[in-house]
Amino acid sequence: MSFDAQRVTYQQLLDIFFEIHDPTTVDRQGNDIGPQYRSIIFAMNPDQARLAAQVIDRHSGAVTQLVELDDQPVQPVEKIFWPAEENHQNYYRNHPTQGYCMFVVAPKVAHAEQAFKALIAQ
Repeated sequence: MSFDAQRVTYQQLLDIFFEIHDPTTVDRQGNDIGPQYRSIIFAMNPDQARLAAQVIDRHSGAVTQLVELDDQPVQPVEKIFWPAEENHQNYYRNHPTQGYCMFVVAPKVAHAEQAFKALIAQ
């Protein structure tokens, strides 16, 4: 999945991000605990970094980490991020009756669909 600024603005992307997860817990999202669950935003340029910092500041208690990729050595994205294992690809879509999907993910998806229905309809 990729971010298409022609369809969704960076501000809208940040709004969705902060709407669907808890930015106030360190290394945790609900019952999921560990550094892989930290709240983090990657900014591709100084404008994105400034906007993300403003949004983080507006969320009282947010511990969201901001990483400016513009400051990183230039590398192909494939060297920084890797696709999830095949069994994790489209997990929610492929396992909608799995307990975690039914009781944790489904309510978040329903909430996001309601809150951002104008964007989803695009």
